Amino acid sequence: MSTVTNVVSAVFWGVLVLSVLVFVHEGGHYLAARALRVRATEFFLGLPCRVKLSRRSRKVGTEFGVTPLLLGGYTRICGMEGADDELLAPTLALVMERGRVRADAVARELGVDEDRAYGLLATLCDWASIRPYYDPDLGETPGQSTYPAAFETLSRDGRGLTEYDRDHDFSLPGYTEAGAPHELGSTPEEFLARERSRTYQGVGFLKRAAMLVAGPLVNVVLAFLIVTCAFMVRGTDYVPNVSTLGGVSQGSLAEQAGLVAGDHVTSVAGEPVDTWEELVGAVRASLERGEDFAISYERDGVAREVTIDLPEGQEVDEIGVLAPVETYYPSLPEAAGATLDYAGQVAGYVAQLIQPAHTMEVLDQSSSIVGISAMAAEAASSGAYTLMMFAAAISMSLGFMNLLPVPPFDGGKILIELIQLVIRRPLSVRALNVLNVLGMAFIVFVFVVVLRNDILRFVIG
Repeated sequence: MSTVTNVVSAVFWGVLVLSVLVFVHEGGHYLAARALRVRATEFFLGLPCRVKLSRRSRKVGTEFGVTPLLLGGYTRICGMEGADDELLAPTLALVMERGRVRADAVARELGVDEDRAYGLLATLCDWASIRPYYDPDLGETPGQSTYPAAFETLSRDGRGLTEYDRDHDFSLPGYTEAGAPHELGSTPEEFLARERSRTYQGVGFLKRAAMLVAGPLVNVVLAFLIVTCAFMVRGTDYVPNVSTLGGVSQGSLAEQAGLVAGDHVTSVAGEPVDTWEELVGAVRASLERGEDFAISYERDGVAREVTIDLPEGQEVDEIGVLAPVETYYPSLPEAAGATLDYAGQVAGYVAQLIQPAHTMEVLDQSSSIVGISAMAAEAASSGAYTLMMFAAAISMSLGFMNLLPVPPFDGGKILIELIQLVIRRPLSVRALNVLNVLGMAFIVFVFVVVLRNDILRFVIG
């Protein structure tokens, strides 16, 4: 029963911690897209799944929800998929003119096969410029795995803005409902350019990079705030370099001699001591001699002396005195500085993962979902403070990990954007596939190694 309880506890706390951190991560991507006026149609906690619980926002159009596959999440930002095509403009113009049109009709009008027509319509759906029309008379449902036969316009205000666009106002003159024709008010190419400008592909490099960085950045900022506040509220323990006893171990030679916490030691075996380092050094030297020795100390302002009697025929390496521990409450700048140092250490540690000379060393000290879940349950059993600090550590690691220049991490996507910026053209589909395969191979390798470590560490023991 205890084993079952431990497993359930680990699963619960692991899923809870990771779900919150993934939610925060995806929230960063979503908020950045909204701030940059890029359309985002979905925001989900959990990996994509047909089974979901969701609700569409009337204000921003985004579908918010959760799926059963909680170890993940995603934000669907428009324009991150699909290739450009010179027929996108006439395709969009055709849908806008008719309000609703079948894919085979688009193929006939443009003189292309149905596969290309579906590709064009799918790209425009990804841009949230049009949407699929599921005809119940044909048995089509939104949950099906394929696109329906027809596509239709979205609701637009008089300025052509959809529900996904900031500042849309359906009360303005010129509003048209979904499925109704809508006048372009310009050439098809100009209208398409306006639609593209509201997608990921349609904004400049800096804005695309900002959307990619936002997720990891929010994870790091969240961890930074938690750790900084913890330093200020709980303080940090340190050992003052004084020769005052912080405690005495039960049953130790020091306790038998009568020493107690708070005693201020002035000499050991006749050697004056003023600091904890001097006290430890003098005690160690006396123990190495193997002879009884005296300790002079002050208690309540009264000078006293005791003798440490060493047991005959036994080697002794300590007498059981404990260092004093005090708590220091740093100011905001001091706490922030300490957190920055900590963040730098985490970033450096994560960076070693892609340095061949250190990869296995880092992996041997890393954990998978199994280890994180087990440690999350242990942290939760220690209290809210420990759990929060653990979550902060995972959040910071997650943030820096996502910045590694490895597809499909956010850092890998930024790397691809940089390459395309330098060569001034998009990478070919083949090149992108090669990069993604290499990235996934690295991720699978990392996962297998850390999962093996966790099984040996937490399951087999």
